Amino acid sequence: MKTVVKFGGSSLASAEQFKKVSEIVLSDKSRRFVIPSAPGKRFPADIKVTDMLYICYDKAKSGKDIKKDLDGIKSRYQEIIDGLNLKLSLEDEFTVIEKNFKDNVGVDYAASRGEYLNGIVLAKYLDFEFIDAADFIRFDESLALQNNDFDAEATNTMLHKRLENVDYAVIPGFYGAYENGKVKTFSRGGSDITGSIVARAVMADVYENWTDVSGFLIADPRVVDNPKVIETITYRELRELAYMGAGVLHEEAIFPVRREGIPINIRNTNKPGDSGTWIVESTCQKSKYIITGIAGKKGFCAVNIDKDLMNSEIGFGRKVLQAFEDNGISFEHMPSGIDTLTVFVHQDEFADKEQKVVASIHRLAHPDHIDIEGDLAIIAVVGRGMKSTRGTAGRLFAALSFANINIRMMDQGSSELNIIIGVANEDFEAAIKAIYSTFVDSV
Repeated sequence: MKTVVKFGGSSLASAEQFKKVSEIVLSDKSRRFVIPSAPGKRFPADIKVTDMLYICYDKAKSGKDIKKDLDGIKSRYQEIIDGLNLKLSLEDEFTVIEKNFKDNVGVDYAASRGEYLNGIVLAKYLDFEFIDAADFIRFDESLALQNNDFDAEATNTMLHKRLENVDYAVIPGFYGAYENGKVKTFSRGGSDITGSIVARAVMADVYENWTDVSGFLIADPRVVDNPKVIETITYRELRELAYMGAGVLHEEAIFPVRREGIPINIRNTNKPGDSGTWIVESTCQKSKYIITGIAGKKGFCAVNIDKDLMNSEIGFGRKVLQAFEDNGISFEHMPSGIDTLTVFVHQDEFADKEQKVVASIHRLAHPDHIDIEGDLAIIAVVGRGMKSTRGTAGRLFAALSFANINIRMMDQGSSELNIIIGVANEDFEAAIKAIYSTFVDSV
């Protein structure tokens, strides 16, 4: 059996956390490949090492003295090394880092050093082989201007060949490199993606993602007090919730393992006995609750376009969306009726261009009237159980009505996996609490 384990920054923030990680890894011989993040916060007012590296690099790029900043980063790692009683020096590594910072090799290189150094320390502590992700996780420079320049197939081929005869290894998360060796990072939280890539390459039985919570929660704990843990969630459900802001796992981490049917287990480093959340392709297991999760975001505006008999005008929707595309604005949702069409967009992206967009819609689509409404929030209620349960939408609307919350928009996909609702920003928290109370607390 092969298990890939990824540990987040909070799990590796101090020597004490390293000891917990070691106990978890060494307690199961199947945990053969370990993906570390950079050291996170040791306490609420602390600063993450990755952020320290960003600050340090910015100063180096501006020609400022970075000795004090580098010393601060060194001390974070030395504190861990001393706390683990390791015979290890990172001086040579920091000499190279300092030179590269002063040579302005790139912000991605700077950001990646947190994982790189933590990987060296963890490999030494576990007595595992250290493998630099830059050597085997490949990006394609010809695609650098596109949203995704990660070369999945080249990476899988190289990494599979490198790891097929390796018993135990530590591979830093978050970064890889182009063919020329230039370091490239994934987006923030990308160590989750690295773990998934490694799991696919070694054809793992399980990908364990260890963090500081005991699984994926049904709702945001900052909104709902002590929300229940989701026991099992499908890839599709997770994608819907992650897109709407639910944390714990980077949304792109699903793709490499999904194609191989490898399950992900979200676990808590500080409570290793908790079973956590299982993320799977599909399951016959029924959830205790009709819904799987609730997630949402504030800060949207709705562009309402009215035109008599628009439903019979071929190309009307395309013309409206072209106005947004021409101004570099993507849309979130687009519910429509016979004579109305509403486009939901991020307010901060739209505000400075709103009049250009309005003028463009008039020019392209010739609507009767356009109205803009701001300060809206979008909430996604997701659950595979909704498909087989009658009256879910009715209960949802009743819950919001009872809480005196006005619904500004409702959209349900044909899969019946989720219901999207729009409410005023000021009603966001109350709406989530009302939905949670109806579908979870009442069970």
